[in-house]
Amino acid sequence: MGEDSGGAESNHENKRQGFEKAFKRLEETVRQLEDTELSLDDATRLFEDGMHLAHQCNELLANAELRVNRLKTEFDKQIHLVDDKLKPDDAIQDLMQ
Repeated sequence: MGEDSGGAESNHENKRQGFEKAFKRLEETVRQLEDTELSLDDATRLFEDGMHLAHQCNELLANAELRVNRLKTEFDKQIHLVDDKLKPDDAIQDLMQ
C-alpha cells in the first residue's frame, strides 16, 4: 500500500515539474521570438514549439482544475452529510430553549 501512495505522490510531483518545466520553456521560446532576429524557418519552428508547449501547459492546467473540482465536490458531499447528521440535534436543542 505504501508503494501506491508513494507512486501517486511521485506522479503528482512529476506532473508539477512537468508543468513548470514546460511553462519555463514556453517563456524562453516567446523571449527568443521577441528578442532575436530569426529566419522565417527558425521563427516558424519556434512558433510551432511554443504552440505545442502552450497546449501541453493548458492540458496540465485543465487536469489540475478537474482534480480540484472533484476534490471540492467530494468535500461538499462530506460537509452535506455532516450537516444532515447535525440537523436533528439542532432541532432538539431549539425545542429545549
